[in-house]
Amino acid sequence: MTPPSLDAHVRLDTHPTHPSAVIATLTGTQAHIPHVGLEAADWHVVAKNTLVLARIDHEEPYWAGDAARELIAEGIAVEITPRLREAIDEEWTWADYPMPWCTRTEIREVSAEAQKIFDDIRHGHLLIHAHDGHTTVAVGTYLNTGKSVYLHGQDHLRQVADTFDSPAQALVSFERVHGDTMRPGPAPMTDTERAAAEARTSLITPPAEPETVPAYAADPGNHDDLLDEFLDAHGDWSKWRTWSDDTTHAIHESQTLRIERIHEAPAHETAWVVAAYETPVSDRMWHLAATSATPVPVLRELLDRLADGDGWDTAVGGDLDEKPITAATKPLVEAGWKYTVDGRWIRWTSPSEDAGVQFDALAATMSESLATWTIWAGPSVDQPTWALHASPHTPAPVIAGLATELAHGTGTRRPLHPRAPRQQLPQRTTTLPAAVPTGPRLPAGRLR
Repeated sequence: MTPPSLDAHVRLDTHPTHPSAVIATLTGTQAHIPHVGLEAADWHVVAKNTLVLARIDHEEPYWAGDAARELIAEGIAVEITPRLREAIDEEWTWADYPMPWCTRTEIREVSAEAQKIFDDIRHGHLLIHAHDGHTTVAVGTYLNTGKSVYLHGQDHLRQVADTFDSPAQALVSFERVHGDTMRPGPAPMTDTERAAAEARTSLITPPAEPETVPAYAADPGNHDDLLDEFLDAHGDWSKWRTWSDDTTHAIHESQTLRIERIHEAPAHETAWVVAAYETPVSDRMWHLAATSATPVPVLRELLDRLADGDGWDTAVGGDLDEKPITAATKPLVEAGWKYTVDGRWIRWTSPSEDAGVQFDALAATMSESLATWTIWAGPSVDQPTWALHASPHTPAPVIAGLATELAHGTGTRRPLHPRAPRQQLPQRTTTLPAAVPTGPRLPAGRLR
């Protein structure tokens, strides 16, 4: 039996800025009927008769097609734009999916379960008690049932790995395994979660104009363009890209300075590694690693120091000599950054407490692989938005240049959300990437 026709029309289209989100625009005197149905299916209201579907599994076109079929079956006219129709009909799979034996349908089922967990957290049904600062695990309790769960993974791969009868039982078990790295509350939003949240904001609000901010608070910018500009300007450096096309190596003609650029690295993972050698066949003198979210102004200063020859300059930190450490951090002191000593750690913190430089005196005496210097910005040194870690013998001019950029450099940032509140977290020692075999030829593997 054909359902009665309603005076309601739904137009489905792709989101103007989010790569996979879908917009529903409702018209007609009975537009409230599809409005209720879509909102119940977790479409988010962004304006009058306008809703957005934004998910963490990027399956919005599929679920929009499913919603269209249900609306049509209820007698509601549905228009699907050609570009959304193309996205609905497209067949794709996740690159490097960790469960390659799954069919497309099974992958979608895994993603749907992860989406439900995310929505339960977002709507306050699942209270997260704690997470692990090193891995993607967490523990929480469903408020409606009292059942506690152990979660593993993030975004479209998050799963319930175990269940408990009470929050106390769950927390005791979690602390037993993750006590050293246990952090209160939920983990910071992932890039995917943040993008979905942005897609759910009002479409009629014009994007905020970029603002001038300190270099350490700037948007990451385009790291690949930065490396290309550096290589174009300095003919004494050459580059090659791995066969898998995920890494670029830049090598100085002396073969004693090397840069590794890991493309598509997540925001909090290493995207740059710099290593210096006394000779092409010697062990490393020093090395430095920077995460993918490091702002371009900071990285540009680092590359400029390498181009100026500072990579071979006097190292700082290996012998705990106070003079080079003082010289390296002088720009911060002159700019009024707070200086503190806390046991093994010497710290210089910005007046707004959202950036800093940390020297680990104990790590400097223990191993070349430990991060003696940590340069960071974000909520805290232990939960940074981005971080740069350097080994004990990193040259003083390199640290001084980075310190100057932090204290006086500027960049741009497009405001999105209020900055997350700072959390006081325990310190931990960061281990730098491991050394690679040295030799006169270009390394076969990564510098880490």
